[in-house]
Amino acid sequence: MIDDRHSRFTDAHADKSRAEHVPQTPQSASPAYRLAFADDEFLIRDELRPVRLQLELLKAELMLNENGIDSTIVMFGGARIPSPADKDNARTQTLADLSHFYEEARSFAHVMTEQSKAKGGRDNVIVTGGGPGVMEAGNRGAADAGGHSVGLSIVLPHEQAPNGYVTPELSFNFHYFAIRKMHFLMRAAAICVFPGGFGTLDEMFESLTLIQTGRMQRVPFILFGRAFWEKIINWEALADAGTISDQDLDLFRFVETAEEAAEIINNWSPAPARDTLPGRER
Repeated sequence: MIDDRHSRFTDAHADKSRAEHVPQTPQSASPAYRLAFADDEFLIRDELRPVRLQLELLKAELMLNENGIDSTIVMFGGARIPSPADKDNARTQTLADLSHFYEEARSFAHVMTEQSKAKGGRDNVIVTGGGPGVMEAGNRGAADAGGHSVGLSIVLPHEQAPNGYVTPELSFNFHYFAIRKMHFLMRAAAICVFPGGFGTLDEMFESLTLIQTGRMQRVPFILFGRAFWEKIINWEALADAGTISDQDLDLFRFVETAEEAAEIINNWSPAPARDTLPGRER
């Protein structure tokens, strides 16, 4: 991380190094003597949660800035969707049938990364959750195109390393789901959602809610696989019930291919955030 401080005071890194080399005495060996910012046991206390939240927000933000990432194309999707080459090992036939979306995700990321590189590589950089399945396909497509991509991993109960296609210096790991979601959306120029499970649904609906309520600017919001999404979610029933408005169904588009998604993004006219909530006028 770059240190651009303009200060006459000794920097924290130097003091941390000095503190590690003081003579060992009962006093210097005590946990109380450790510098607070270099004390792992202190930082993971429950009372330090607000500080950890801030640190998770700041670390990725600073490093994305330092790597020149101005905007991103977000790719959400299932970790269990196999590549076509591995579909025979899929747990269910449905997962095997969805394997073609791995290739669509890979192709889409490849196309968007080529376009990004042609304009300097700062905008429309692919970002995924850093895991397997659709996430791997997204990072893999960016790597195929010779570009960089971001992986926003999360600590899970089972051991899981980031997929091998994430750009190493853009591979982040999070404790807080909320901060991870913020980093998905803070730079989002488009949101693309592939078939997936609870995690994908959570990410999709939170993103849609931010746009629906005017808390986020409208961006291209693309759902890959109409048949999948219309099978698991009765969108029209929500509108008919009045729990969402008919206009809310215009916040997203269905596509089947990478080419369709790229066309929507490339022909998108910037749209401001909503200043009213249709169906909630009273």
